[in-house]
Amino acid sequence: MKKIITQAILATALFYLIGSCSVVDQDKNVAEDITKPNIVIIYLDDLGYGDVGTQGATAINTPNMDRLANGGIRFTNGYASSATCTPSRYALLTGTYPWRKANARILPGTAPLLIDTSEWTLPKMLLSQGYHTGIVGKWHLGLGRGNVDWNEHISPGPNEVGFDYSYIMAATQDRVPTVYIENGGVVGLDTSDPILISYEENFEGEPTGKDNPELLTMKWHHGHNASIVNGIPRIGYMKGGESAKWKDEDMADEFLNKAQAYVKAHKEEPFFLYYALQQPHVPRTPHPRFVGATELGPRGDVIAEADWMIGEFLKTLETEGILQNTLVILTSDNGPVLNDGYYDKAVELNGAHQATAGLRGGKYSLFEAGTRVPFFVHWQGMIEPKVSDALVSQIDLMSSLGSLIGLDQRFADSEDLIDVFMGKSDEGRDELILEASSRTAYRCGDWVMIPPYDGPAINDWVNIELGNSSEYLLYDLGNDPGQQTNSANDQPELLSQMIERYKEIVGQHKMNGSQLDLK
Repeated sequence: MKKIITQAILATALFYLIGSCSVVDQDKNVAEDITKPNIVIIYLDDLGYGDVGTQGATAINTPNMDRLANGGIRFTNGYASSATCTPSRYALLTGTYPWRKANARILPGTAPLLIDTSEWTLPKMLLSQGYHTGIVGKWHLGLGRGNVDWNEHISPGPNEVGFDYSYIMAATQDRVPTVYIENGGVVGLDTSDPILISYEENFEGEPTGKDNPELLTMKWHHGHNASIVNGIPRIGYMKGGESAKWKDEDMADEFLNKAQAYVKAHKEEPFFLYYALQQPHVPRTPHPRFVGATELGPRGDVIAEADWMIGEFLKTLETEGILQNTLVILTSDNGPVLNDGYYDKAVELNGAHQATAGLRGGKYSLFEAGTRVPFFVHWQGMIEPKVSDALVSQIDLMSSLGSLIGLDQRFADSEDLIDVFMGKSDEGRDELILEASSRTAYRCGDWVMIPPYDGPAINDWVNIELGNSSEYLLYDLGNDPGQQTNSANDQPELLSQMIERYKEIVGQHKMNGSQLDLK
């Protein structure tokens, strides 16, 4: 890993380090005559840095993810913008830090659309350059304007922010409504059995996970004790829509089929597909043919299932003769979690598997495992395989993909790192703001600084360290990737300069309803 500061030259390097933490325009070496490639972003949900074979996993076989990693650029310092899903998805599609956006947090299934229809987005950008744009899979960025009638056309949604085609679930697999939505309409809805949704109170006579445990096929651990669908208790209350409800074990196949159909329908034109898989988010419901694929229980099995789906999708690109003209990016919205609301033996069967690959924290955390995720960029015949230590973020994909297709424009917080993503440079970002549940931290070079935050040190429900502390935390990731040694007291000048630069970027923005006190 690149080192900007070493102990031996710290005193003379401080000015250089902090001074280098600014946007640098890089010379573009990407050939201007490249035909506009198809672009596919494969976005997994809660996949940890260490959940992939090429990054250390031995208890889970992931040959297809490994194929993308080993056949393209595998980034060791690739980051999601947030340690939770909705903020990361917002940043990916807008090129804007999620902490700049009000309400960019984990959304209920009834939340209004988070992305304003006037905002410039990744699909809008590609649409403007002649691409057909599609999303298949998890959305979780809100729908409508806060009072959705699920029995009518639902708008605004993905189609209003740049997607020509959308086949989605509204929020998460563990939240109502448990239906698929295609281009704004609930799939398979019987209008004589209308859908009713509430996140405040149950509908009279409807069973819940809390009151009717005898109806459950999956037991809830925390938070997931409302309406029961397919024997699984969910977050939120739902009544009606029986003919439209999904079958959880068929979801991966459903999304794969729609992604394959999209490719086949648009192979004669440049297309952008955002393929957002649900695995390994809870509830973990592998299809029967994947049950027992690993010894880790449902969490391991759904990762193996997701890998197979990715392999089948890649076969489709090959069969249709377009793999060599398709840029494929695989990454995850945040880091891993084992027990995230259901008893599925993820903890008990985990054994020696390290979903974090030794990084500290996990989902919800400001420590590294919350946001450092698998990040692979593959373009057969165009990208030479390599491992890169360059610092990159999903937020950079918007400006970088714009540059790839000929747009000389930078979008919001997104940096143009197309040469890095194409393997022609190892000079990534100098600095990055990381976010977890409205708390932020600052990385510059190999150093990361976490300001003091009130709150518990550990989320007891999920057993993950959150990064909250009464003092500043400062880590040298080059020498201490596991963040075991707080260097704040040993490096007061560096800490001071990082705090000042951090303040310049984030300002005094609202955090958890109160003003951050940056002393």
